Order: sequence, then structure tokens, then C-alpha cells
Amino acid sequence: MRHILSVLVENKPGVLSRVTGLISRRGFNIESLSVGPTEDPTMSRVTAIVLADAVAYEQITKQLHKLISVHKISDLTNDNAIERELVLFKVNAAPERRSEIIEIANVFRAKIVDVGKSSLTIEATGDESKLKGMEDLFRAYGIKEITRTGKIAMSRNSKD
Repeated sequence: MRHILSVLVENKPGVLSRVTGLISRRGFNIESLSVGPTEDPTMSRVTAIVLADAVAYEQITKQLHKLISVHKISDLTNDNAIERELVLFKVNAAPERRSEIIEIANVFRAKIVDVGKSSLTIEATGDESKLKGMEDLFRAYGIKEITRTGKIAMSRNSKD
């Protein structure tokens, strides 16, 4: 099963390595990983998508709780969480086809962030299905390169 794990940790060197090492040492794959500072500069939030069954996932969270640098663990898997990812697409764009590619970007509320002689670079944010839909459409033009951030997630306000 796919689990969305949000971990509030101290913003110190080596903490991310300890968190990811703990997960990988137990033989679990991290499908997506994102980390960044929070509203408190002494803390960072790690968002990890982990593939594990319920028993193994419980073991991972128990082990994470034992790390001194971990302050809070939230399982957003079954929450009505907001999930987003940032993707940059570099798409082949011959001059006669550019307007089609720009129109696709506009439909998905994406931004053209770079224009080259034979390509366009498009920035898009959204959930998995939106970004997959864009990727499928851009494949018809030829994708030169894709890079993505990894997912971030947060509980909705209904839990306040």
C-alpha cells in the first residue's frame, strides 16, 4: 500500500539522512521525497511516499518516533489531504506547433518559463492525475526532459 508520511524534524545536518536511512534499511522504497523548512526556521517537514503494508508501515513509524530529531509524524494516507507536485517539462516545439503546446499549457494553468529555438519549458503544479494528463499530451510533441520535485501534502483545514 502507498502511504503519505509527513514528518516534522529538526532543521539540522544529517537528520534527513537518518530518516531516509531508517526507512531504506528496512527494505522499503521511498517513491517520493520532499523536504523543506517550515514556518519555524529550526524545523523542516519531510514528506515521503512509502510503499509498505500496514504492519511494516507501523514498524517504520514506531522507529521514526525513536529518533530524537523527529518531533511529529502525521499519516496523511487516509486524510482528505491536499497533495501537490511541481514538474518542469522541456518539450520539442517547432515554430509551427508552438501555439498548440502553449494552448495545452494554458488549459492546465501551467506557465511557459523558458523559450528556446526548438523547445519550450513548461512549469506545472498539481495532483498526480493532472500532471500525468499533461505528460501524456506533451509526449505527442516529444518530451526532451522532465524533472519533478516529489509530492508535498498537508491536511485540509477541516481538522483545525
